[in-house]
Amino acid sequence: MRADEAAGIDVVSVFHDLLYQPAIGPLLLMARVTERIRLGPAALNPFTLHPYEIAGQIAMLDAVSGGRAYLGLAKGAWLEKLGLVEERPLAALREAVAVIRALLAGDETGFAGERFTLAPGTKLEYEPLRPSVPLTIGTWGPETARWAGTVADEVKVGGTANAALLPLVREWIDNPSVRLVTGCVTVVDEDGDWARERAREVVGPYLDVVAPLDPTLEGEDPPLERFCIAGTPEEVAARVRELWDAGADRVELGTPQGRSTLGGLELICERVLPLVRK
Repeated sequence: MRADEAAGIDVVSVFHDLLYQPAIGPLLLMARVTERIRLGPAALNPFTLHPYEIAGQIAMLDAVSGGRAYLGLAKGAWLEKLGLVEERPLAALREAVAVIRALLAGDETGFAGERFTLAPGTKLEYEPLRPSVPLTIGTWGPETARWAGTVADEVKVGGTANAALLPLVREWIDNPSVRLVTGCVTVVDEDGDWARERAREVVGPYLDVVAPLDPTLEGEDPPLERFCIAGTPEEVAARVRELWDAGADRVELGTPQGRSTLGGLELICERVLPLVRK
């Protein structure tokens, strides 16, 4: 992490996908060995983690990192594996944001929603470092993106590297001050063909989720490059610049990144970053 920070990486997100290890553990470890990088989960899910717990985790991360935490929220996928059916996900996200913000700010007014409730006088029994943290909403939906444009600092479209999608999402957000983030599986290697094959293996489980959500895709077999970034350092840098040119304010290069985590990160820091900064 120290090398990543020295190389100029600005944000590190830890995924909190269903049935994987919780994001808070590695985030707290990263906070102890970094000084500048912004840190956050991408993303916590208020349908499996109560907003009170989310507020507590983010307050802890913010305190340990010295005010560098951000909060990522999203509905997520595969909830049916847990028998969870959310008929009004946007309403629940709205309520979750209200509860989290009230708890962090020490607002004891109370909140009465359909999904979540805070009784008047309810507050955290400790003082958060900051009364609010930057908020990122992850979504593929136009309605959620429009709402996020009124409450969030960033909107993230995860699992895509499709430059053609980003101008459309920017229209959904309808707020130029809200940053647009994209992130996807990224594999970099001196052997570009090997990197693409490795990415294909990892992206597979996500295609059934994200491909039907992309309104710009036509046909039954969209190309792999729409869902991941993979190739040589030069090819990966070119894809990042393409997404920036299409309107992304931030591009997250997701795991597995290389033949090993360390090897992939070294290539990103030593070979990719210098190219994208030219």
